[in-house]
Amino acid sequence: MTRVLRQLCLIVCLAFGGVVLHPSTVLAQGQHSPDALDYVAWGELAASADETIAKGETTTEELESLRGEINDWRQKFVIAQDSNAAAIRTVRDQIAALGPTPESGEEPENITAERDELQRRLTRLEAPVKLADVARSRAEVLVASIDGAIRDRQTEALLRLGPSPVNPLHWPEAVKTLYRAAETVRGETVKNWQSAFRRGRFTDNLPGVFLLSFLGLVLMSRGRFWTTRLSARVLTSAPTAGRQLVAFAISLGEWLLPYLGVMALVSAATIAGVLGPKGNLVVSSVPSAVFIFLLARWLALRIFPRDDLQLPLLSLESAERYSGRLCGAMLGLVVAGFAYVRDLADGFGWSEEARNVLIFPMMVLASLLLLRLAKLLMRHSRPQSDESETEQTFRSKLVRILARALWALAIFAPLLSAIGYMSAAEAMMLPALLSLMMIAALLLLQRVLTEVYIMLRGNAKSAEDSLFPVLLGFVFVLASVPIFALIWGARPAQLHEAWLHFTQGVSFGGITISPTGFLTLAVVFTVGYLITRLIQGTLKNSILPKTRLDMGGRNAIVSGVGYVGIFLAALIAVTSAGIDLSSLAIVAGALSVGIGFGLQNIVSNFVAGIILLIERPISEGDWIEVGGQHGYVRSISVRSTRIETFDRTDVIVPNADFVSGTVTNYTRGNTVGRVIVPVGVAYGTDTRRVEKILREVAEAHPMVLMQPPPTILFQNFGASSLDFEIRAILRDVNWVSSVKSDMNHEIARRFAEEGIEIPFPQQDVWFRNAASMPQGRPVNPEAQTSNAPAGLTDGDVDGDGGGDGR
Repeated sequence: MTRVLRQLCLIVCLAFGGVVLHPSTVLAQGQHSPDALDYVAWGELAASADETIAKGETTTEELESLRGEINDWRQKFVIAQDSNAAAIRTVRDQIAALGPTPESGEEPENITAERDELQRRLTRLEAPVKLADVARSRAEVLVASIDGAIRDRQTEALLRLGPSPVNPLHWPEAVKTLYRAAETVRGETVKNWQSAFRRGRFTDNLPGVFLLSFLGLVLMSRGRFWTTRLSARVLTSAPTAGRQLVAFAISLGEWLLPYLGVMALVSAATIAGVLGPKGNLVVSSVPSAVFIFLLARWLALRIFPRDDLQLPLLSLESAERYSGRLCGAMLGLVVAGFAYVRDLADGFGWSEEARNVLIFPMMVLASLLLLRLAKLLMRHSRPQSDESETEQTFRSKLVRILARALWALAIFAPLLSAIGYMSAAEAMMLPALLSLMMIAALLLLQRVLTEVYIMLRGNAKSAEDSLFPVLLGFVFVLASVPIFALIWGARPAQLHEAWLHFTQGVSFGGITISPTGFLTLAVVFTVGYLITRLIQGTLKNSILPKTRLDMGGRNAIVSGVGYVGIFLAALIAVTSAGIDLSSLAIVAGALSVGIGFGLQNIVSNFVAGIILLIERPISEGDWIEVGGQHGYVRSISVRSTRIETFDRTDVIVPNADFVSGTVTNYTRGNTVGRVIVPVGVAYGTDTRRVEKILREVAEAHPMVLMQPPPTILFQNFGASSLDFEIRAILRDVNWVSSVKSDMNHEIARRFAEEGIEIPFPQQDVWFRNAASMPQGRPVNPEAQTSNAPAGLTDGDVDGDGGGDGR
């Protein structure tokens, strides 16, 4: 007791503002609370634990029990650390409200007295919390020490070299052990039968024994047959997802009914009352072993089904699936044998030599079966014709890794056990076999989830492309991690410790993120996001269409509400999760400088996007020209704007280009626009007549507005023609190309009717003195025609109508 009090005095001597607390003071202050912790009792337990760990003479079971007691105390200390939290926060706020102490030391006496009183109150409130924190730290050290001691013992036992099962000197001992066990059971049974009381009880229970025996034999012999026939009736030539689920549920009877039959037989043997303690041990160990065997056989039947109607999970032929079913059932029998021999060895107290000799044949059989199973998995990894190269590589890699791991296990486990490292071999073989059963169960669960999704959606194709069944299966895989950990030797206490650390969260930069806080963050943000989308949908479909805003204004309001809503949802989610970002303010300020330089273009585009949404110089559906690109605005996002060109290609333009560059909007405010149609006629044509025809053509088109009326301009005297232009205002400039085409067709028709010639460039070349040409070269007075207007005479090469051009 003196040692405990001395330790407590060293721990809890706290000095705040000249106030020193002694453990007795703290304990006295806590006497008013009905939940006050007995730190004296904790000190005695901790001292005893230190002594026990130092001696190292206790069993592993005793250490586990001691660890459980210390862990209970640790949980109490964790709860005590949160005590007075509200009061401490209030006092600290009051002290902060008084402000810092003046540097001169001159302060009103009432303020000084109030500050001292608050400091004393804060010290009293924090003392139990700090005492609990120190005690919790010591409990964690003790728990870690016990875990280390247990782990060292497990490692030592795993690496211990025991008697070799292949040593012939140990075989007689194994035979004698089995014989003695059988003789023990027989002797107890004969002794009990010779007892008149036992025989009387057996006679009284005989009807129940016969009934249970008959029921057990019927269920064991016919239960599997009944369920198989019923499943076959449910599955038709084209079974639906609902039928697949019903057949799967019925198939559970293939192992459940025989197991109930075994339980009935064991109950019959128990109530008969003629078995002794060892006989009851032999019988009571049967159900667990049979359960493992039946479960493994059922899993093998589901993974390697008899026909294709049950949707095989592996791509194997019928004969290969039969081999897989046999291999899976035999592996289940091996695991059941391991469990059964272990129970009998512990119950009868068999020697290690006998135990190793009896387990070794099962180890060898398991290795042979694993080799066969690995061969089947390698055959399954063969590329399928309907799989892409990526899928083949990924799936094949996973299956081949598993197959090679089974090959290695099948080779090394028997070698280790033959040498004498039986504990190490068992620690490899049994968890591996149980893990295979768990993997098979997860595959079946994934298939069931897929069938449920197909049944709900009514479309098998959607299930293949949907992410929901995959994510749900991934959740179940994560949930199975603790089971795999237990299979491979993790202690429940270790899992509990890992869960405690997980729930406490991860701390970095002064911020602690726990699973609860993260879940709160995700839920609140999801709810806020859904509410934002709901408000956006209501505005877009119900409210804004009833206003006078154009489509661009509506889209701007909807987008703005979306940005604000998501920002508020994130802010509320962070606040609700209790994450204090103030500690990251300095770091964020330093990073913002570097991020600002690195992301200045993105920030510029973001700000420009906000400006576009507010000022709305362009809107969705506008015909614009920017950077030499013509097209329609299809969407305006925060960073960029998508334009669909007339070639039906998408052009992504950064928003900064719209703010800093020149943008031509042809449909801003209205769709009225101008069309210009150039026309050329031959020299010598009556220009007024041409003007009249062009005006009639323009005014006749339904898309041309009469106010202002279309204008016909005689532009200039061209090289080959008299150039005119039609300039008309259209109701919708989006149809400018179609209007221009219609007018050209009509002009060609009217000119043909009126005999007006539309010139084409031509040029006549005339040779002045053909006699001076070299002999043998042909003379052609009209050798070439290009680039001369109609109406020029032969030999007029300079276009002045003067003949030879001199």
